[in-house]
Amino acid sequence: MSVLSSFVWSVADTLRGPYAEADYGSVILPFTVLRRLECVLEPHRDAMAEIVAKYPGEQQRRTHLKIATRTEDRAGLSFWTTSAYTLKKALQDPDNLAENLINYVGGFSSNLDVFRSFGFENVIRTLDERDRLAQVARHFGRIDLSPDAVSNADMGDLFENLIYRFAESANDGAGQFYTPRDVVRLLVDLVYAEDTEALRDRGTVRSIYDPTVGTGGMLTVADEHLHGLNPDASTALFGQEINPRTYAICKADLLIKGQDPSNVRQGDTLVVDKFENRRFDYVLSNPPFGTDWKAVESDVNNEHARGGKGRFAPGLPGVGDAAMLFLLHVASKMRDVDDSGRGGKVGIVLNGSPLFNGGAGSGPSDIRGHMLENDLVEAIVALPNDMFYNTGIATYLWILSNAKPSEREHKVQLIDATGLGSKLRKSIGSKRVEIAEEGREAIVRAFAGLEGEGGDGAVPVKVFDNLDFAYWTIIVERPLQLRFECTVETICAVDEHKTLGKIEGLAEALKSFGDEPYLNREKFNRELGKHLGDEGLRLTTAQRKTLWQTIGVHDDAADICVHASGTNKGENEPDVALRDTENVPFGWGGHPKMHEALEETVRAYFDFEVKPHVNGAWIDWSKTKTGYEIPFTRHFYAYDPPRTLAEIDADLERVVGEIMELLRGVES
Repeated sequence: MSVLSSFVWSVADTLRGPYAEADYGSVILPFTVLRRLECVLEPHRDAMAEIVAKYPGEQQRRTHLKIATRTEDRAGLSFWTTSAYTLKKALQDPDNLAENLINYVGGFSSNLDVFRSFGFENVIRTLDERDRLAQVARHFGRIDLSPDAVSNADMGDLFENLIYRFAESANDGAGQFYTPRDVVRLLVDLVYAEDTEALRDRGTVRSIYDPTVGTGGMLTVADEHLHGLNPDASTALFGQEINPRTYAICKADLLIKGQDPSNVRQGDTLVVDKFENRRFDYVLSNPPFGTDWKAVESDVNNEHARGGKGRFAPGLPGVGDAAMLFLLHVASKMRDVDDSGRGGKVGIVLNGSPLFNGGAGSGPSDIRGHMLENDLVEAIVALPNDMFYNTGIATYLWILSNAKPSEREHKVQLIDATGLGSKLRKSIGSKRVEIAEEGREAIVRAFAGLEGEGGDGAVPVKVFDNLDFAYWTIIVERPLQLRFECTVETICAVDEHKTLGKIEGLAEALKSFGDEPYLNREKFNRELGKHLGDEGLRLTTAQRKTLWQTIGVHDDAADICVHASGTNKGENEPDVALRDTENVPFGWGGHPKMHEALEETVRAYFDFEVKPHVNGAWIDWSKTKTGYEIPFTRHFYAYDPPRTLAEIDADLERVVGEIMELLRGVES
């Protein structure tokens, strides 16, 4: 594949000069698509010409062409061209080459509208103006991209490799278009793992959907894997893609496979779900890492507020990272569970933030809660670092299901595959590691086995109840105890205050207090009134509060301040500066792992963990929130003890000895 990709890309030598490096892809990608289509059509030219001449209607042409070109191992063609040109024939008339190629491209059937997305007519005319058209056409005319020479899977690899080169030359985010094949194969294996036997049944029909489809690589691998299990299986592939170039490649690729081209649609998945009324057997996705959703914020917010009916109703993440929006989207696209108990499955690639970002009550926590409380998370697999082309960060595969087997109900399986990476001989961008076939098989065995510890011994595995990841965040209050003392420092603080400093005579009134400390706020307020009266001053309630907040300092020996009015009259007033939060896990101390056990669990935790260490503290029950977090790395943390002092001393002596030897060499 690297040899073929390098040969295709070598046309860049022809483009160098008239084209900037960042523009090479705008020429190479559409010509690669055109040559692939040409090679696919080549064996069927005569049959195609006969059918096109005989049947005027597109539906008739499509039906008869599909039947006439179908073979045992390949679906029939559902597209054609009315033009007699090929690259070779167009080159035979060099003076009219541009018009010939435009005629060639314009002759394709209406369902093959991909060249508009490339702006291909303009590409052809620009190449002609810059005297490069003939050289480029000859280059691609020599490349054999027939299905016998290059399989659909290899063609997908070629397209994505070219896109990677294109994005890299443009200093763009190559990785957002290009999911490494080892990751895709693992994701597909995991999604199919529990359905392997069912997929072998006669008459199997499955739908597969990718909302961030790119060039269709995930769909291709999933389709080929399914047909490997059952050659007679029928698949329907669906995808949505925002980028016009990758959309065009994906649509052309699916057409070649005999899929319905209307099943690939262009648009931003987060703004408009182009398959709003459809659900699927399998959903696969690798959404872009760390991208914000500011540009679509109003659309997402509107759907979130749609009375609990939108995809994003459970919650919204911060605008800096759209990953959890895609997580909500794919979860909403699983087919409903039927009478036989079969539902939908999802495999999605995410970075680490959806596991833990956001505290209790935040959008991300609520989204995790939605997934866990509805028993949608089946497994999460931690991948090795340096697996992707544009990032070395930690990545995870989430496997979702709305129809778990009975033994998996209300459980989540965590699989640590971080130690299964194999070093590449040559890195590609940031990708330095891959998961080879042996490692992939070990991960799938561990997933399928649902072992509590270690799978087959090679992969660490742990299984948790859904509510093991739930907790309550409680607010612990401590009483407000203040000492008031009108010292030089406190009076200066009042004088420099932005509002109190503007009250004439206030500093003089405070100076008249002397150095006597007050350990009771009410007594201080009464005395304050007298001293203010002597200066002819009156303070509003808000100004008095600001004053005692400015000069009051915490003192454990002071009297507790109490609310003087309102619904809390007579109750202890909390000290905001001493306010603390505690996270209490569901099931703490052996208490029932359920929402209804909130009060008994929290009280027991407070009495054991807080009360003995903090006098007078209490829980503000009105501020209690439920949160959800999946601390993956914590569960697989292995303590690595530091070296002994003897080992450290030995190392130091060795280094000192080496330095002394070097110094003696310099002196001599």
